[in-house]
Amino acid sequence: MSTQECNSLQNQKIAIIIPCYNEESTIIQVIDEILAIIPESFIYVFDNNSTDNSRKFVESKIHSLKAAKPSSFCNLFVYHVSTQGKGAVIREAFSLIEADVYVMIDADTQYDTSILPQALKIFTEQKLDMLNIARSAENIVYRLGHSFGNKMFSKLAQILFRTRINDILSGYRIFSYPFVKSFPAHSRGFEIETELTVFALQQHLRCHEIQASYKSRPEFSHSKLSTFKDGFKISLMMLNLLFSERPLFVFGLLSAICCSFSLSLGIPIVMEFLETSKVLRFPTLFVSVGFGVVSIIFGVAGLLAYLVQKGIKESRYLAYLNAKIPS
Repeated sequence: MSTQECNSLQNQKIAIIIPCYNEESTIIQVIDEILAIIPESFIYVFDNNSTDNSRKFVESKIHSLKAAKPSSFCNLFVYHVSTQGKGAVIREAFSLIEADVYVMIDADTQYDTSILPQALKIFTEQKLDMLNIARSAENIVYRLGHSFGNKMFSKLAQILFRTRINDILSGYRIFSYPFVKSFPAHSRGFEIETELTVFALQQHLRCHEIQASYKSRPEFSHSKLSTFKDGFKISLMMLNLLFSERPLFVFGLLSAICCSFSLSLGIPIVMEFLETSKVLRFPTLFVSVGFGVVSIIFGVAGLLAYLVQKGIKESRYLAYLNAKIPS
């Protein structure tokens, strides 16, 4: 990294957010890697009810840093988040920390920390709100089902939310201060990555994606992501975001489906009535009218939901514009 790049980074407060749950075997390695690459950064470890020695190891690291440089300010902190889940940790971190730039990274050593200076340079030069660092790895790195699930959810997001992000479940990202302070953070678990991506896209914020190597977990470290349980939660989150962020599309689609059923059932009855002046299939007529009424209801509901969502989006954007970086 050049001297100019170093000076650019030193002018900003960089907060490194590390969610931690039972990562005693890897957490110190991640901290050491970050301190070696960006020593001026502020590292915040958020312990999420770990049952191992993760927090003790971090506290011991803090004491060793203070002992090594007693006259200087220690830039490593540890906090406890009682509400279980990565989403709860990120919500707490975003509300607590004041910084110019925020980096979110996991505590399992799988993400490549050496790319951080380059990523921060891209983030700063392009004046981004979110930089997604996609994982570039062979399928053998992922647990069974994780690779397929990640590709499936990323492809669904590209179709449903019109995004170019190829790895929506990446836990390695960089955010701006306005993004962090205007992000609602409704998720509690691993679906937080999906919410972060969709929020940035729906608010039309400046986003970009780069790739970085993704390493295998150490043999003594275990993934906390449950293939089916968390996959189900992510699916529900995507469905919820689809209804809340694109209501006109969802209700319009439902309205069109009901309208097509209504017409397919009703047109033969109308043609029959024009020929015979009689309605011979009243049950079918009632079903056709019922679908027609439901179609109208869906259409009106979609318009109302769209107007409400538009107001919410505008209020979020105002919050984004009003978010001022602390001096």
